Amino acid sequence: MIPPLLCSSNVILLVLTGIFQQYWVHQVRKVRLQGYYDFSEKLKRIARLPFATIASGIASMLLIVVWQPLVQILSVSLLLRITIVVESVCAGCFVSLYLWHIHKYNSLNGRPDILRSLYSALQPSSTSEDRRYYDGRLSDQQMALLQYQRENIHYLSEEVLRLQECLSKYQRTDVGSTPQADLAHLLASRDQELRALSAEMNQVHSELQLARGLIDEKDSEIQRIRVSNNQYIEENDRLRAILGEWSARAAKLERALEAERISSIELRKNNAKLRGQTYKEQNT
Repeated sequence: MIPPLLCSSNVILLVLTGIFQQYWVHQVRKVRLQGYYDFSEKLKRIARLPFATIASGIASMLLIVVWQPLVQILSVSLLLRITIVVESVCAGCFVSLYLWHIHKYNSLNGRPDILRSLYSALQPSSTSEDRRYYDGRLSDQQMALLQYQRENIHYLSEEVLRLQECLSKYQRTDVGSTPQADLAHLLASRDQELRALSAEMNQVHSELQLARGLIDEKDSEIQRIRVSNNQYIEENDRLRAILGEWSARAAKLERALEAERISSIELRKNNAKLRGQTYKEQNT
């Protein structure tokens, strides 16, 4: 009965991790809507790992049950125990890591990290945020902010629709004026917040277009500098070729001058010999 019990407990672990995965994914979406984009990206990578670990363990147990009678390395119960212990330890580590990130997030009392991208690329907010526009990731930050704005606007639109339905229900019942006034005030505040977020998203989109224009101008300037550099390189190569040609001509002239000097010296020697011979003949 040990192998069936181990397999059944593994299936129970799979169901539990699947439930936790659905809950964690929902929590990650809520955290991202709150503006903690980097933190939600960390949690999103961890939230699916326990379920994937247990699913991999079930696949390993299936392979052990199928192939162990043919391989016969260890007993089936021992291999199943080793598999379930390993996958339980791995899943527990991932769950502990997820809980540690949650504890660290709850202990911090900072502003949403996505709001750091709201400042203009031309007018940064402070000296600590000056570098983020020069690290080559401006477009990624702006796109992340736009995604956050879209998701938040969609969430607020759903809230506005829900409040409108509640307001219509209260108006049909005619119970009193106080709930209608409260809902109308809440609906107006949600609508105002939605408009503010829409205007903010348009501003960020315009800043993104401006930043892209600046990047295109820098790219064109770099292209012009590269073209000028290539022209200078070609001119330098041409001048080097001319200098090499003149050097070869100078070497040829030096060799010709040396040969001419040697021939003149030989002519002088021959002339001196002829004079000596004529002088001897005259004396004789």
